[in-house]
Amino acid sequence: MKTQSPGEVKAPAFPAGARLEGGARVCYVQDAMRLAGKVALVTGGAVRVGRAISLALAREGAHVVVHHHRSGREARALALDIRRLGVEALPLQADLARPAEVAVMVRAAFRAFPAIHVLVNNAAIFPRTPLLEITPAVWDRVLAVNLRGPFLCAQAVARRMLRAGTGKIINIADVGGARAWPAYIPYCVSKAGLIMLTQGLAVALAPHVQVNAVAPGPVLFPEEYPDRLRRKVRATIPMRREGAPEDVAAAVVFFATSPAYITGQTLFVDGGLSAR
Repeated sequence: MKTQSPGEVKAPAFPAGARLEGGARVCYVQDAMRLAGKVALVTGGAVRVGRAISLALAREGAHVVVHHHRSGREARALALDIRRLGVEALPLQADLARPAEVAVMVRAAFRAFPAIHVLVNNAAIFPRTPLLEITPAVWDRVLAVNLRGPFLCAQAVARRMLRAGTGKIINIADVGGARAWPAYIPYCVSKAGLIMLTQGLAVALAPHVQVNAVAPGPVLFPEEYPDRLRRKVRATIPMRREGAPEDVAAAVVFFATSPAYITGQTLFVDGGLSAR
């Protein structure tokens, strides 16, 4: 008989069976879910790659705290979709550039759930910043959201993870953290810092909490991105295509369910771009 681990949340009962997804028949068996009873907090979890991550964790049985900044409508809609999977979802709003709002968000998550087992630092901003147009305000905003925000979230959640003796923190970095993009210097610096933050946290929180990073390549071009530039980018990728949000989500699920001996690592999910 399976016993419930400390801090786990009992998942609502729902019938094992099948549902239609993209025309394919998909079966969900509750006992096979690798994150059943766990709670995940996903920053920037309502749209784009974050949405795919939130759904992937929910499909593994995790209850999901969906953080958003300005995507309240999308977060509420996603929460409904997650609940249909038989697990709980809680949308929470915060500006990660404001430390006080980060603290309020984390406290609200712990009021709703007894533990956070998985933290995914996904939220980021990606402004185009030509060198001679970068102002101190722009620099500070990018690093506040992309680097200080993940640090503050990790610090707040890690306190409880250490007390529980277990936890997973997954930072969403970028291939831009290892390759220079001259029109996006603050962004690249923030992602390079996030890779180092991953390593520092992994050592500081070992052996109880594992910290890893996923570094995607190009995923989900902006709608205004012209076809000519899309083709140019694809030509630089050995796989000859941009990534899908589900590619990144699969890597997150891997780290969320991986053996405890895997920590301090950065997994590039970039179709081979970083190998060139």
